[in-house]
Amino acid sequence: MDDEIDYAEMLEIPVETVTVKRRESKKPRHEAQNGDLSEQLVAEVNERMEEGPVEEIAPEAEEPDPNFAESKQIERSEKPVKAKKSWIKKLLIGELAAVVGLCAVIFFTNIFMVDSAINTFVRGLFQGDTTQADTREYSDFKLTPVVNNSVDAAMTVSDTGVMSFTAKCSVYSPATGTVSKVNGSKETGYTVEVKHSDNFSTIISGLDTVYLAEGDKVMNTLPIGYTDGDGAVNVMMYSGDTLLNCYSAENNKLAWI
Repeated sequence: MDDEIDYAEMLEIPVETVTVKRRESKKPRHEAQNGDLSEQLVAEVNERMEEGPVEEIAPEAEEPDPNFAESKQIERSEKPVKAKKSWIKKLLIGELAAVVGLCAVIFFTNIFMVDSAINTFVRGLFQGDTTQADTREYSDFKLTPVVNNSVDAAMTVSDTGVMSFTAKCSVYSPATGTVSKVNGSKETGYTVEVKHSDNFSTIISGLDTVYLAEGDKVMNTLPIGYTDGDGAVNVMMYSGDTLLNCYSAENNKLAWI
């Protein structure tokens, strides 16, 4: 206040004309702002409480953007994961039971049914094909008599190579081999085919009795059948499908010529 009077006297202004105004002390700006905001916030809350609950305004629906596909909620299966694991477990148990059952069948058939089809099949799987090709030709075999030397049988050989005789006797194969076929009957007579190798075979027809069956081994010293002498017995030797006529049958002895 004194500074203001001194300043007025310096300017030669009458002191009586000077009006001195005092400023009221103000609170700091930040304190005033905080107080005003707090009071304003309380007032707004009180007004809203008096007016009642404020209705929420639903936002306007936006039109979908054609450039983007509409998103859909992914539907998830309600099936629990444990159910799938249980199904797989049952499948494995079933397969194991099937394998055990098959092994049991093979075991018992191997004991009681050695030549059963399943045993033959299994042996083929583990042993493989042990059959070897027999490439021997007819000339590799030594021919032997088809009837006993004590039998008087008149043998004839045709130009095509068919050997025939009529006698009551046992009949032998001209060479060793395996019986591949047996056809006929007691009334019509039996026909036996002997396979000596892959290319050489013999067919004997007109037998009244057959001693061997298909798959049996044929030896030179053991007869394959019997004839009662009422009909002719025919012997034909083949190389592949060709009837052989390159042999002789003199004095009941067979030999290649």
